[in-house]
Amino acid sequence: MIGHRILAKICRSAALIAVLFAVSGFLSSWSSSKPEVWEGWDAHNPKNTKPIDHSAWGAVLEKYISTDKTGLNRFAYGKVSQADKKTLKQYIAALSKIEITDRARSVQLAYWINLYNALTVDVVLDHYPVKSIRDIDISGLFADGPWGKALITIEGEEITLDDIEHQILRPIWKDPRIHYGVNCASIGCPNLLKTPFTGKTAQAQLERAASDFINSPRGLTIKNGKATVSKLYEWFAYDFGNSEKGVIKHLTRYA
Repeated sequence: MIGHRILAKICRSAALIAVLFAVSGFLSSWSSSKPEVWEGWDAHNPKNTKPIDHSAWGAVLEKYISTDKTGLNRFAYGKVSQADKKTLKQYIAALSKIEITDRARSVQLAYWINLYNALTVDVVLDHYPVKSIRDIDISGLFADGPWGKALITIEGEEITLDDIEHQILRPIWKDPRIHYGVNCASIGCPNLLKTPFTGKTAQAQLERAASDFINSPRGLTIKNGKATVSKLYEWFAYDFGNSEKGVIKHLTRYA
């Protein structure tokens, strides 16, 4: 016999599918550019599954993230102590010394997501107080935000946040759930998780993060028969099948 929760989920998903197909065209654009891998960073060593210590990052997350009644995780930038700011920088420095191309894919995935998020928090702290991360204009004359600025050197290469997301994570893993793991330090983004990713837990964490975001008002809302989705699905349509049907299929998997 089907349990009440499972039956409710089936009914909700069926209703969602009906609404989404009835309002086809709920995004204005259904194509985005294909991310290209930065040659060399796709190297990996399947035999080297040695875990990386992310406990320092975990301690910072646990101490300064709180969840509000809407399910939004908020990072208390204004409360971070000088000691914890130092801990964060030491953690990032430790990651920079790891030869990550000699690790297994699962370990690499956790490494890059944690590094992206830690660098994002660190750069906001360096410029705090700031109204929006877009106001941290360190990427060049015609660019907003910190995403185009080299923030770390790894294996002799200067790396930006854009490099990590668009030339490493997206093209190598080809997994749309990546977007629920990396955090852009804005309210409309998927949550910054309270626990760091690890090689053993990353898949389950991404799965949960996808479900949490899609089932929140930030991801998808349906009101009066009209669906409104996050701009994330328009900006990165390529990762979700590069089509309206692809996005709908992805949304209904988790709704």
